[in-house]
Amino acid sequence: MSKLTMVEAINLALSEEMERDENVCMLGEDIGVNGGVFRATKDLQKKYGEERVMDTPLAECGIVGTAIGMAVYGVRPVVEIQFSGFTMQAFDQIEQNMARLRNRTRGKYNIPIVLRTPFGGGIRAVEHHSESREAYWAHTPGLKVVIPSGPRNARALLAAAIREDDPIIFYEPKAVYRAFREDVPDKPEIMEIGKAEVVRTGKDITLISYGAMMRPCKEAVNDLADDHGIDVELIDLLTISPMDTETLAASVQKTGRCIIVHEGQRTCGVAAEIIARLNEVVFEFLEAPIKRITGFDIPFPYFQVEEHFLPESEEIILAIKDTIDWQ
Repeated sequence: MSKLTMVEAINLALSEEMERDENVCMLGEDIGVNGGVFRATKDLQKKYGEERVMDTPLAECGIVGTAIGMAVYGVRPVVEIQFSGFTMQAFDQIEQNMARLRNRTRGKYNIPIVLRTPFGGGIRAVEHHSESREAYWAHTPGLKVVIPSGPRNARALLAAAIREDDPIIFYEPKAVYRAFREDVPDKPEIMEIGKAEVVRTGKDITLISYGAMMRPCKEAVNDLADDHGIDVELIDLLTISPMDTETLAASVQKTGRCIIVHEGQRTCGVAAEIIARLNEVVFEFLEAPIKRITGFDIPFPYFQVEEHFLPESEEIILAIKDTIDWQ
């Protein structure tokens, strides 16, 4: 095993999949010579050549449109958009074509595109660089939305995404890119898309999160176990769409209590969808209202105050204690 950061694990997955399948190629702004803004594609152009790792103009709509045409002709493009906020420049191609073409042609064409993009706050970036827009894409029929939380599952999920025949939005939490290292097996791994992971089993309450928010959730869980004897079951969603309702419901049926954490805005967010699903299938097992801890319904703030927008472990601890004590 090697201890890798998330950005190193992503680079490894890209290299392994390009070596495995000559139809896999990459295109995006500065991904070749410079290795990408965060160096996720470092040295891949040297290894696989300019015809498979292609630097493009700064034209997100054109990048995605080109990838759609390539996919129709049997290529498996991996697109990098430098920051998730700039996917809005390609919204028309993503929503009108990438997500719809398989249905529009009644299955004649598969669209095996992976759109990789860094998302979320925590690195003190400027406007349009810290958005969490996963709910947009989860609301769009025809797209799958995958969000890893660490190096090992990033490598395994990205490999699985590249092998999929459906278009996938692969959101990479940039606050985690170099935040920690993790053991990543030398042998390639594949994780099932659409399956959540029970990171820690517990009996008192279910805590659900994903992406960068898994770190404060883990801190909160450890503190509660050590200082308050509260046994939290922690679930990493991993795939936003399709959502693993079965795993979530089984956990809440067992614990009777639930809190969901994400950094995206509150209204119509992922937490709202989870709450709706749980109310539909396990309402009679609930012993307290389901809480959600989210970002605020405002544009992501400038870096001087971004820490006040992002959920923190202390906030999660208080919410869990309140839910445990609810009568």
